[in-house]
Amino acid sequence: MAGTIATVVTFLEMNARPTHLHFPAPANLKLLLLKAEKPPVHYYRYLYDSVGRGLYWVDRKRMRDEALAAAIHAEGVDIYVLHVGGVPAGYFEVAVRGEGTTELAYFGLIADFHGLGLGKWFLSEAVNACWTSGEPSRVTVETCTLDGAAALPLYQRMGFEPYDRKDKTMVLPEGFRPEM
Repeated sequence: MAGTIATVVTFLEMNARPTHLHFPAPANLKLLLLKAEKPPVHYYRYLYDSVGRGLYWVDRKRMRDEALAAAIHAEGVDIYVLHVGGVPAGYFEVAVRGEGTTELAYFGLIADFHGLGLGKWFLSEAVNACWTSGEPSRVTVETCTLDGAAALPLYQRMGFEPYDRKDKTMVLPEGFRPEM
């Protein structure tokens, strides 16, 4: 039987492009941020699983390859992969949703790269990518209590403001165990 877990989702928005959102990249690391053009589904699953491990990222685990390919290759969806020392270290996904809204749909670092001073810089790059995708008047993101404790405060320091909160019960896939 599949289990469930309760969480609180916070929906955030930014209604103007920040004018002073620049954080320098850590100087002691070899960084490369690349837009992944039409990434293969298996590579996307690797990124999703590696970043979401321990954070209960399960929604896209349920998707069949064809549906996932359609989602990640859709018009207006861009995926950027951060490499540190030549190794994938995290990714973010930008999705133009129409009506002036662009969503930072997914964002995160693989746990091996936490604590290296990448978070603020990487998120500022993601926010800038959102503001240059389409012509948004609004950028949105959501986070929940299952994400890292620093997620919500970091989004708010970047200029996102909460506009809604909802309780959510997630149904976990059969046999799912978060890996830490």
